[in-house]
Amino acid sequence: MTISRLLELLYLMLPAYLANMAPPFVRFWPGWNRPINGNLLGDHKTILGFALGVFVGISAAYVQSLINWSPSALTSSNWLAIGFAEGFGAMAGDSVKSFFKRRLGVSPGESWIPADQLDFVVGALILMLPVVRLDWLAIFIILAITFVGDIIVNYVSFSLGIRTTKL
Repeated sequence: MTISRLLELLYLMLPAYLANMAPPFVRFWPGWNRPINGNLLGDHKTILGFALGVFVGISAAYVQSLINWSPSALTSSNWLAIGFAEGFGAMAGDSVKSFFKRRLGVSPGESWIPADQLDFVVGALILMLPVVRLDWLAIFIILAITFVGDIIVNYVSFSLGIRTTKL
C-alpha cells in the first residue's frame, strides 16, 4: 500500500468522517433537537443530528467533486450517490450501534470498543460499496485507520475539554 493510495482512501471516506463529527454541534439547539427514539437509541440520537450528518456527507462529497482530484473514485457524476451513502450510512451505522448498546445496557457515552470507533464507517462502507468498488485490503486499511484515528481524535478532544470521556 502506497502513501498515495492511503491518502486516496482517506479522501474517499472524508464525507463519512465529517458526517460522523457533525451531530454533536446541534446539541446547542435544544428546542429543535428531538430524539429519534429515546427508548431504542437513547436521548442523544436526534432527528436534527441525523439529518445534519447526512447533509454534511452530501455537502462534503459535492465539494470534493468540484476539486476533482484525479485518483479519487468520487466524480462529478457520482458525488451525490457517494455523499448520500456515506452520510446516511454513517448515521445509520451509529444508530444501529446505539440500538445494540441500549439493549445490552451500555450507557450513552460509555466506551464500547471497537463498535464506537467503527460503527459509522461500517455503515458508510456498506451503503457505498455498490457505487465504489473496493478490495478487501482497502476495506481493512480504512477500518484500521479509522479505529486508530478515532481513538486519537477522542483523546485530543478530551484533552481540550470538548469531550467528557477519553474513548
